[in-house]
Amino acid sequence: MVNQELYQKIQESTAHVASKAVNSQYILSNPDLMPDFFKIVLSTSDKNHHKACWILEMILEKDLHLLFNYLDQFCETLPLYTNYSALRSISKICMFLSLHASLTEKQEKLLIESSYDWLIDPNGKVATKAYAIRTLYQMGKKNTEIHANLARILTDDYTKYSSAYKAVAREIMKKIA
Repeated sequence: MVNQELYQKIQESTAHVASKAVNSQYILSNPDLMPDFFKIVLSTSDKNHHKACWILEMILEKDLHLLFNYLDQFCETLPLYTNYSALRSISKICMFLSLHASLTEKQEKLLIESSYDWLIDPNGKVATKAYAIRTLYQMGKKNTEIHANLARILTDDYTKYSSAYKAVAREIMKKIA
């Protein structure tokens, strides 16, 4: 059973920055709530998990280390996220991790596989794809095979998506070349 006051706050939250900021500050000010908060984030069947993901993104922008106690669970849950609203935040968190965290081989593998899945999802949203591209670019610095696969996907999919997708694709292709 999770803290009911916390759950109520998450349930009542909105996608507005002010709402996410209030809730992220509430959780940061009450670190004892982190275990319950992560239960909601990781429970992809909970109807409000996407709202918790929005808040988590804002929290981790301030302090990525707060995820480290939950990193294994987070990475193992990546393939289970299907809510596009949650995926935007989750993919951005993966980008943060690729830039700033030391990951185990298993965590890296899960991050890479999920990023590829999000990138090639024909119904996926552009923001999720953009974060996946950036994550794969970062992960490809250790494994050039990732850059080769990423370049192929970006080339093949370039004309299928919006100008925002194309802008990220061009930026990353220049870095890979």
